[in-house]
Amino acid sequence: MSYGQKSDMIRLPPLSNRLPRLKPTQGSTVRKSPPIIRIENGTFYRQYPSPTNQDAASNPAMFPGLTWSLPSSPVGHAKQQHWAVVGPSNTGKTAFFDIIRGQHICIPPAARSFPYLSTIEVETEDSRYKNVLRAIQHVDINGERGGVGKSGTRGAYLSARYESRREATDFSVMDYLKGNTDLNPSEEQTGKEVNDQSLDRVISDLKLEALVNMPMGNLSNGQTRRTRIAKALLGKPMVLLLDEPFMGLDPPTMTTLSPLLYSLAQASSPRLILALRPQDPLPDWITHVIHLGPGSQIIYQGSKGLEGRAKAKAKKLIRIGSSARVNIREHVIPQRGLTKAYQSERVRIILGSNPSFAQSQPAQSREGIMLVDADVPVSTHEALVEMQGVRVRYGDEEVLGSWEQKVKGQLKKGLSWTVRRGERWGVFGPNGSGKTTLVSLICSDHPQAYSLPIKVFGRGRLPQPGLPGVSIFDIQSRIGQSSPEIHAFFPRNLSIRRTLENAWADTFLGTPRLQYENDVAVDTCLRWFEAELNPAFSPLTTDFKTKVWKSEKGYPNSIDWADNICFGDAPFSAQRVALFLRAIIKKPDLVVLDEAYSGMDDRMRDKCMLFLTWGETKSFGVLVSRRKQLKERFVYDTPPQLLSERIFDGLSKDQALICVSHVKDEVPGVVRQWMSLPEAGTGNAARFGRFPGPLEGYESGWDEVWGV
Repeated sequence: MSYGQKSDMIRLPPLSNRLPRLKPTQGSTVRKSPPIIRIENGTFYRQYPSPTNQDAASNPAMFPGLTWSLPSSPVGHAKQQHWAVVGPSNTGKTAFFDIIRGQHICIPPAARSFPYLSTIEVETEDSRYKNVLRAIQHVDINGERGGVGKSGTRGAYLSARYESRREATDFSVMDYLKGNTDLNPSEEQTGKEVNDQSLDRVISDLKLEALVNMPMGNLSNGQTRRTRIAKALLGKPMVLLLDEPFMGLDPPTMTTLSPLLYSLAQASSPRLILALRPQDPLPDWITHVIHLGPGSQIIYQGSKGLEGRAKAKAKKLIRIGSSARVNIREHVIPQRGLTKAYQSERVRIILGSNPSFAQSQPAQSREGIMLVDADVPVSTHEALVEMQGVRVRYGDEEVLGSWEQKVKGQLKKGLSWTVRRGERWGVFGPNGSGKTTLVSLICSDHPQAYSLPIKVFGRGRLPQPGLPGVSIFDIQSRIGQSSPEIHAFFPRNLSIRRTLENAWADTFLGTPRLQYENDVAVDTCLRWFEAELNPAFSPLTTDFKTKVWKSEKGYPNSIDWADNICFGDAPFSAQRVALFLRAIIKKPDLVVLDEAYSGMDDRMRDKCMLFLTWGETKSFGVLVSRRKQLKERFVYDTPPQLLSERIFDGLSKDQALICVSHVKDEVPGVVRQWMSLPEAGTGNAARFGRFPGPLEGYESGWDEVWGV
């Protein structure tokens, strides 16, 4: 801007003159102390915006006109505010946390301030709080990768966490909690600042007593998340931001963690702000919520008791612009995740159909599976995984198989388990019960897979009389796996397309061996999940005219974006979707989904489950009235003209599925057999069972799994 030009920012009155006109919270009076965070009519960008707005697509505005504050003390007669930020995937929860920590560019700059951190009171309490990043700390539970100071050691490669040799960087949980993770520590260790009483309390509350001497790299995914929360609490920040703190935790741990967070919130030590998905439980002690919508928009903020107004307010906030977007939230659009041409065609079909047909359908799961199986087939197919008395030990500690199990009427030590073609297994158990270890044995990432009585695809790892040994590449070429371990080590520089193509490679950075039908499968998945994988995807338009999906020249919608977006630059939920597709795209004999849906919102998760079950042959539909008011969602056959050149089907009868999860809603409806591993050290045996249909329709099934 040249000298002499005028702008809106110059014409604004001073900030102090505008503060009295802020809309106060209900029941508020004059503030006794300034807020910790104050944002008044600010708009945020990841990069500084150009004057001509030419980079609007690559550098969109986040939370335009945001006004929000976090009081440093209760206002008037009101109680202390405890906030939660709730929103589906890709709506900006993590970006909002970054903003209130002083990150990202604020326009105008004076719209964001931290007045309480500059007071004498803070200077007296702890001068380190004058540093915003020290006062406001963020625990990103989604951060699966990093060193000890970030998310815990995972090792230099996938199998390192299971090896007996300990490296210099294999710090224990106690070292990590105390901050003793420097290879060249100074005389004054940071750990001396940790209060022993606080340390004991956090270890007890988060059930870490049995883990304090264990190397960080040996922890399970849930144990690692609990340890990271404990580390953050010991840092005593003024404000602690917890990003999806309940993700990956088993039900018993969740019941313990929520009261702990409540006690911290009541004492305001520290002040807590949670980021949650719509399907996550909202703790009772939360008093205020922020609901996020598509495009980093706030559709509601205020008291928790009034958040029901968010639906009505969403229609007003998401305006119909030049692109003619619908005035309802994106994540409830029936065909979210497909290209605009694909979506418009399918919505037109729904509008032109008889609404009564969906209501006349028999009771089905969300994937369109009958809630009760017609018969119970007895599997006599080929055994893909055979375990006969498997026991995994680290020295004197037994982490899997420390029990006696009945096998053909006789007691046998260790885990005995068989997975056959066509079977759909669910594997459950508390954090640290050995689920991740079990998966590593099946996929031959665990060194003890060589010596234990395990057969995968009818062969052991070591040579047998008349049979050579089988290599890890031969085994993993027949397995499709998605897990937090894969996510932690997957190369961030691969494009989204190369991520899917990597299913046909021997290693993460290997060259995939592709044929024509493989390229078609990749293109199909990219089109089907464009909204989840492409941050620049444009939602459904209100133009319901019939559009040609396929023509002689091919598909009208380009998928070049998949070559330009790196895996590491995509949102966390998009990375999860890409790894899920990588696991199923090559139709492997065995699909292993270890917490594959964690980090996804419920709509994204359901869409992945539908694709797992039916491929592209089934679609979600929503009955839409003339006023575009949404009704109940249903599953219907995808019209033939919308299918790909070579139809991508769901799981076949020749494939087996193993799903590991702590959340009932993340168990696919196709799962029938289940195994529940006992808590480590109890000596209890693994329990086995069978669902009579999808777990969704089996009310007592989840309690049965957990032995309640």
